[in-house]
Amino acid sequence: MEEPEDVVLPGWAAGLPATSAGPVPIGEVDVDACGRRSTGLGELDRVLGGGLVPGSVTLVGGEPGIGKSTLLLQALAAMAGAGARALLVTAEESAPQVRMRAERLGTLAPELHLLADAVLPSVLAHIDALRPDVVVVDSIQTVFDPDLGSVPGSVTQVRECAHRLVVAAKERAMSVVLVGHVTKEGSLAGPRVLEHVVDTVVAFEGDRHHALRLVRAVKHRFGSAEELGLFEMTDAGLIGVPDPSGLFLADRRPGVAGSVVVPTMEGHRPLLVEVQALVSPSTLAQPRRSAQGLDHGRLTLILAVLGCRVDFGPGSNTDSGALGTSDVHASAVGGVRVVEPGADVALALALVSSLTGRPVPADLVAVGEVGLGGELRQAAQTPRRLAEAARLGFRRAVVPATAPVAPPGMTLLRAATLTDAIHQTWSGS
Repeated sequence: MEEPEDVVLPGWAAGLPATSAGPVPIGEVDVDACGRRSTGLGELDRVLGGGLVPGSVTLVGGEPGIGKSTLLLQALAAMAGAGARALLVTAEESAPQVRMRAERLGTLAPELHLLADAVLPSVLAHIDALRPDVVVVDSIQTVFDPDLGSVPGSVTQVRECAHRLVVAAKERAMSVVLVGHVTKEGSLAGPRVLEHVVDTVVAFEGDRHHALRLVRAVKHRFGSAEELGLFEMTDAGLIGVPDPSGLFLADRRPGVAGSVVVPTMEGHRPLLVEVQALVSPSTLAQPRRSAQGLDHGRLTLILAVLGCRVDFGPGSNTDSGALGTSDVHASAVGGVRVVEPGADVALALALVSSLTGRPVPADLVAVGEVGLGGELRQAAQTPRRLAEAARLGFRRAVVPATAPVAPPGMTLLRAATLTDAIHQTWSGS
């Protein structure tokens, strides 16, 4: 085989720096150079697929005050304690403010360096001098380059500053984490290209009135984007929640009408969540319909199916038509959002339970999607959901007729329609 001739770069590329060694067979690419660095926080590592990849750029978005800075400060301190040289660029808070937070959280690590600066050329100069393994920039919307001639936070500033930090991460093989603001609608502020230039986009979510915080990957070039990490906000910072189902059900009161437990799936992770409903007489011409932590559209659909497709049976003294003239309030307890169709059956049973005043048996869970014809359809990954319910002591489950076999110790109450599901739930009571 003849040797390939030397490649002659075109004139326009002659002055550009070499960014690669040229093309190589894909099987000879060294993957060991992309070994992940653990963040020291198990729940965050779960979402990142094991940790941060050298040369990668991760964008973390969340509402103000939700705990993004706390999360990343704890992660940087953990990595610094494990031998990594870490740099926190605080472009919003002063150095004393961050120092006080670090003392409160117990995250003062010798290899954790702090830089209070928002001018991009200065930040890059300090990165060159320190040569850190991981850099956190808090936040990208407040970093600016004076040469661009636009105000900090503008589309041009955010786009160009993010691009230069991405180039720096690739050239220096360091992990960069950018903190991003979100709009009132919950989407990342700034130009859309910001999400495209980074390797990973992580959403940090939660209700500030609850202690639970959720971390999920919206985009992830180095692994699955279907994992979920859970933290609990405490006075000592964020603490990972290895058993979220136990946390969600800790304050549950069995025997109360309108309460049903549903095994949901967040990515590959099964969670048991309590769904509550309250049906009360209304004095309004247009009764209220309230959904917290649930999809309002699914609530409307379930109410319509209950009103048009469900027979409560000859032994019932309640008419399903009463739902149309009543105020209906439904919620997922614990600050978590349950928007998947697999919670339909549980929501329907909670509504019927509240309407009739009959509690759902304490050892029963319900999972399945409800169709417009009142039929029950199987939810994805039903075996994993039921296995998690069995682990926590639930012994019966209302499921669609086509559901797979039950895990050991659990009895399945199979139902083809929502009417069948209602009769199966209270057949023994």
